[in-house]
Amino acid sequence: MKLDDRKEFFKRLQTLNPHPTTELEYNSTFELLIAVILSAQATDVSVNLATRRLYKVANTPRAILELGEAGLKAYIKTIGLFNSKAKNVIATCQKLLDKHGGEVPAERQALEALPGVGRKTANVILNTAFGQPTMAVDTHIFRVANRTGLALGKTPLIIERKLLKSIPPEYLLDAHHWLILHGRYVCKARTPNCAECIVRDLCRTGRTQGF
Repeated sequence: MKLDDRKEFFKRLQTLNPHPTTELEYNSTFELLIAVILSAQATDVSVNLATRRLYKVANTPRAILELGEAGLKAYIKTIGLFNSKAKNVIATCQKLLDKHGGEVPAERQALEALPGVGRKTANVILNTAFGQPTMAVDTHIFRVANRTGLALGKTPLIIERKLLKSIPPEYLLDAHHWLILHGRYVCKARTPNCAECIVRDLCRTGRTQGF
């Protein structure tokens, strides 16, 4: 996609949604971290339903540790892979207390050293909580990037690196959220809503389909 088209692409998404953010519910960086860990292979809706109950009784590393793994499972058992996620959350809370004074670190290496936190989760925290221009490539962004022609690649890391280079700097901070939301509600996997897409004329798929 040419530079002028990329600028227009994100200008339209910005006009539609000037202040995009995650759909996960949180009131602190720690709450966001736990929600993102829980969201792996699960919907934001299911995570929000669980954390609304959980955070009323435990929303700090020490409070969740006091629940214990079994106690935590009682709150997150409706979320996929809850057994392994409970184990990771408990271990992460312990490491936050032992290594970071109970605070969520703002450095990639430290984040990725936490149990249950990979590159994608670290990118979400760095972007959403700490305002860093990162790109957390999930299935939505991977699909949108390849389908539209914003960035072509066979792995999330390739797509991440290409997007960071190709997205105009003035749009980079919010691009992660725009692309996720576009993929979630418009450029869907099985039934993309091309007819009502505001960037269809800039998209390589839209062009080939005659929109």
